[in-house]
Amino acid sequence: MASYSVDPDAPDEPYLAFWRERHLCTLTTLRPDGSPHVVPVGVTYDPAARLARVITNGSSAKAAHVRAAGAEGARVAVCQVDGRRWATLEGRARVRTEPERVREAERRYAERYQRTPSPNPARVVIEIEVERALGRG
Repeated sequence: MASYSVDPDAPDEPYLAFWRERHLCTLTTLRPDGSPHVVPVGVTYDPAARLARVITNGSSAKAAHVRAAGAEGARVAVCQVDGRRWATLEGRARVRTEPERVREAERRYAERYQRTPSPNPARVVIEIEVERALGRG
């Protein structure tokens, strides 16, 4: 069986390059009944900090699912696919509301997706502490 494990402390350049390209991603969170909730999102990846970031409205279902997990964080995964290339980041997510964290997430989003997010005073950032990386860049 092929191994698609990527060292989150030392991802190779093709993997990192794939995460810099403009791709729609999915975020998988768990509903209270344990069923998966999968939605399209923009994701940015900061390998040096081992963080993936998703900006969203504070009242979104994804933010509610993450908050429901409490202080330990919610187990989540983000994934992107382009033909035979794919990448998944798994880890613990927390909703962050600090203005400086939201601004940093917006900045990174604008850089990756080449568009500034529209103003949203209810915006939060879901920060994912990356524990596992998989894929084929």
